[in-house]
Amino acid sequence: MLELNKSGTDRTEPGRLPAQGSGPDTRPADGSPDRAAAPAAERVPLWPYLIAGAILCGLYFLYSYLQYARFGSPSWDLGIFEQEVRAYANFQAPIVDIKGPGYLILGDHFSPIVALLAPLYWLWPSAESLLFAQAAFFALGAVIVGRTTQQLLGGRSGLCATVAYGLSWGIQEAVKSDFHEIAFAVPLLALVCRALLLKRYTAALLWSLPLVLVKEDLGATVAVVGFLLFVYGRRLQGALLAAFGVAAFVVTLVVLIPAASSAGTYDYWQKIDKNGDQDVSMLDSVLGALNSAVKIEMLVFLIGITAFMALRSPLTLLIIPTLGWRLLSQDSNHWGMVWHYSAILMPVLFLAMADGVRRSRASGRPWLSSYAKVALPVAAAVAVAMTQHLPLRDLLRPDTYSAVGAARSEAARAAMKAIPVGARVETDITLMAHLTSDRTVYWIGGAPGTAPDIVAINLDFGWSRPIQDPVAYAQQLHPEARYRLKHRGGSFVVMERTTPEPAEIPGVRKD
Repeated sequence: MLELNKSGTDRTEPGRLPAQGSGPDTRPADGSPDRAAAPAAERVPLWPYLIAGAILCGLYFLYSYLQYARFGSPSWDLGIFEQEVRAYANFQAPIVDIKGPGYLILGDHFSPIVALLAPLYWLWPSAESLLFAQAAFFALGAVIVGRTTQQLLGGRSGLCATVAYGLSWGIQEAVKSDFHEIAFAVPLLALVCRALLLKRYTAALLWSLPLVLVKEDLGATVAVVGFLLFVYGRRLQGALLAAFGVAAFVVTLVVLIPAASSAGTYDYWQKIDKNGDQDVSMLDSVLGALNSAVKIEMLVFLIGITAFMALRSPLTLLIIPTLGWRLLSQDSNHWGMVWHYSAILMPVLFLAMADGVRRSRASGRPWLSSYAKVALPVAAAVAVAMTQHLPLRDLLRPDTYSAVGAARSEAARAAMKAIPVGARVETDITLMAHLTSDRTVYWIGGAPGTAPDIVAINLDFGWSRPIQDPVAYAQQLHPEARYRLKHRGGSFVVMERTTPEPAEIPGVRKD
């Protein structure tokens, strides 16, 4: 269980750097850090973890690249984020036309930290640059988790933690889900937890501050960091940080996002208070937080991948805000083990595991101290075993590589060649992220009145009703224009507008 009270037989402090083994606690009586242990911790070499991080980065990016090259993006998010980064790289407001013509993305999610990717985009103006950045951020988390665990526990603990984190289902599913802004939060949260464990409390405060720029809900996580600082004795710092986190959370959701939204509100409240067209009270949302086997499975696997040792650490409190809104949500996509939502929980849980193992090694309960000695290898073994059913398993399958040059991929590339650079294109997910770097891209059916230059669709995309006549479908979407078939190959159809461009295009300013 979580132990904020460090009295009794389990008397260990976050950040204490014990000698290997579970010998007596030789800390000063005042509970201050053991200064003699600190130099030993600093002598833990960084280079093995950098090598491990580079390998993991390569695996993550290879998977992402192959999925991208196979035109297998699972959602529209990669295209959305490329449009956002492209706007920042051009020193423009982050307009994301995929969400709607002229849509200001800060009115959807508040993630201004994404602007930091602009320099990389200058060098590599493609969605692939975002995929690489995410792979690097996730791998950096592995470096921090592994080396911190080694500093805390010694032995081969750092290697086990690196494997367990690097192959964890939360990270692998996020890699499969293409790029998301939460990639920034992964190393930041790892650094926050590291600083707390090593008693570098000012560093923990400073590393937590940028989290409020990653996503609107992370202000609540910052508030929990402040609570932990308060519990650990830094009462003023903790109170101020908690107040800052709460204020950032409220201001972002109540002021900043509504101000940037054309609707003047935060749309995602509806994820909690509406189930389809039916209103759901907050009480019903709370009572239904654990009303699904999918939710319970997700919770079991979150703790199970740490051999249940994360439950021994107060750091586990940091996952509560993210889990809270996910369990309250009426959207089943938020509940389970797929998509990217669990990635930010991985560095917290695995560093909580390291803290839990350290605490348990000093326990007066023999069974617990004995189990603590094997918990990290167990967690690493669980991660390796689960990978047989997770995305990175595809890297061992020959058809993963052959699909890059398969007929479907070649047909998609031929369709792209039929779309002029600079054109305004309305399309589905299949081609979307491949077009956003040098065209204006709209979501199919989401740009009424724009009469785009091109309508390009994949007939095998999975439409609710099969499209029998693509040209008639394009003109149904845009009755103000006329289209003709320009290219057809495989399941891909490209249609071009034959009538003049409208004088007024929604979301487009005429300079």
